[in-house]
This record gives sequence, C-alpha cells and structure tokens, in this order.
Amino acid sequence: MIDNIKHIIFDLGGVLLNLDYALTEQAFVALGVDDFGLRYSQAAQTDLFSDFEIGKIDEAHFVQTLKTWCPSGVSDQEIIDAWNAMLLDFPLRRLQILQQLQLHYDIVLLSNTNETHERAFNQKLREVCGFNNVGVFFDRVFYSHHIGMRKPHPETFKYVLDYTGFDPAYTLFLDDSKQHIEGAKSLGIQTIWMEPGMTMEETIFKPKQ
Repeated sequence: MIDNIKHIIFDLGGVLLNLDYALTEQAFVALGVDDFGLRYSQAAQTDLFSDFEIGKIDEAHFVQTLKTWCPSGVSDQEIIDAWNAMLLDFPLRRLQILQQLQLHYDIVLLSNTNETHERAFNQKLREVCGFNNVGVFFDRVFYSHHIGMRKPHPETFKYVLDYTGFDPAYTLFLDDSKQHIEGAKSLGIQTIWMEPGMTMEETIFKPKQ
C-alpha cells in the first residue's frame, strides 16, 4: 500500500490518537449547551473553533466565549475538561510503528488542533510512554495553531510541501476526515482515508504474514 512512497504526512486525531467527538458534545450538553453538536463536529464547525485552530484567538478568549453559551456558574476548568473529553488515548503499537517508519521514510505530522488540546494530548503521551512531546516521533510537526492555517485548505498542504521539499507524487497523507483527503489530493498527494473501523496497526501497517 505504500509502494513508491518516500514521505508520509500523518494526521493526529483519529489516526494516531483515538478520538470520540460525541464525548465532548455530551460534556457540553451536561453543562447546559444543548446545541453544541450544531456548532461543532468532525465535519463542520463555527468560526470560533476555526479561529482557535489557527491561533487567531487564544485559550482565554476561547474559554470565555464558550462560557457565554453556558448557564452561570460553569468554571473555566469545566469548559476545558469538556473540550478535552474527546481526546482518548495513544495505542502504544501506533507509536512503535512511527519509530519503525522513521527508519525508512520522512514522516511529519499535520494536525488541526489548538493550544488546549496540544497540552492535553502531550500529557496523555507522557502517561503511555514517558515522552513529553509527540514531536519526538516525527521529523517535523505542523500544528494549525502554530502555522496559522488548517486543513482542508490546499494552501496548508502546499505550505508543508514547500517547507519539507516533499514531492507530492512520492508523498502519502493519512487522515480520517474526507474533506482533508480531498484537499491533499488537489495537490497530487497520494492519500489514504482512514474510514471508520480502519486503524494504522490493523489496516495500513499491519505485519506481513
């Protein structure tokens, strides 16, 4: 499946890190935001979330805005905990696969994320393997809130290709969001859409029999 590939661009959530968007929706509903699912999902989101993902607003602004959606008395920490509820775990086997791939390919991470989630998923990483930062598994990390742009916009993928010098014809991109896959395809990048039920360890990089 990865013949003629020299470079691999990984998504984070849903590929390396298990996610459950419903848990964040449920957490906000429990805080009194009954329409949270209309404001944020894997497929679409309002400007507040997009602005947070490209670093246009900081965590304090994000949290304070979310508090205006909630009944009085909801704390900043409750907002942060609800926002982080979607982040589950890093299966150790996926991290081991990354270490093996580093020996043979140029591998980078491209993630739509934000400062709150970055802090939380790095803590989850420490708990599973002791490393302080996901970046240790990659040659380069591109987080949307650091580079000021996000998937699926083609200019985001062009930024990564220009920065790394990767030839799109020899580059593979893995993501669990169909719209992100389409953005990468528009630049000639080879892609694998991680549909529900697919995993790195059982579908893409499983050991040869």
